[in-house]
This record gives sequence, structure tokens and C-alpha cells, in this order.
Amino acid sequence: MQSYTIGQAARLLGVSPDTARRWADAGRVATHRDESGRRVIDGKSLAAFSVEIAQSDDDDASYTSARNAFPGIVTGIKLGDIAAQVTIQAGPHRLVSLLTREAVEELGLEVGMQATARVKSTSVHIDRT
Repeated sequence: MQSYTIGQAARLLGVSPDTARRWADAGRVATHRDESGRRVIDGKSLAAFSVEIAQSDDDDASYTSARNAFPGIVTGIKLGDIAAQVTIQAGPHRLVSLLTREAVEELGLEVGMQATARVKSTSVHIDRT
């Protein structure tokens, strides 16, 4: 069975290695030592834990039908007369969305602010967070 180091698990969960380590120390996810003495998480445990985290209550969650959310930081905005291009870096993922200039202005999007890209089918929706 595949096992993951704390660092690998952190990347997959979208958190820092320190957060993943604290969760493991608190017993939220089971770890064991591999033959090298490194603390690892087996794949089934990590999969179950990732589902648990995704389903946990989040008071700040918005209500939307788009289920694939990528919280990140706005790294670029290109404004045209009518359209705009917004780039978000969400962990290792770079997402680019084309939307109206009016939508960018209404959301008050600026480089450096937090935003969430929501993906449903072939559309990316930007939510200000």
C-alpha cells in the first residue's frame, strides 16, 4: 500500500507540513514509522482523512453549486475594455479565468488579495474571500 510522508500529505491536503504534523500529533490521522524511521501515513488513512476534512463544517463557506474550490491569492489581473483575465495561485495550482471587467470591479479584485476559484464543468467562478 502507498504511504505518504508528512510533507507529501500536507501538499495533498493543501496545508503546511506543520499543520499536518499537528493533526498527526493530535491523533486526527494515524501515522507509523517506515523502514527509514520517517513518520508516514498510509494511503487509505490519508484518503479517509481528506474526505473528513472536505466534509467538515466551515462557517465561512459560501453556498454554491460549484464543488471544486481553489482558495488562493490573486497574482494577476489584465483589464480590457469589456473582458478581464484574473490569475489565482492556489497552492501548486495556477488558475486563469476570463470574466467581464464589470465582474472584476464589482468584486473589488486586486492583486494580492485572497480569492477562491470555483470550477464547475468548463467554467471557473471567482468568489472574493
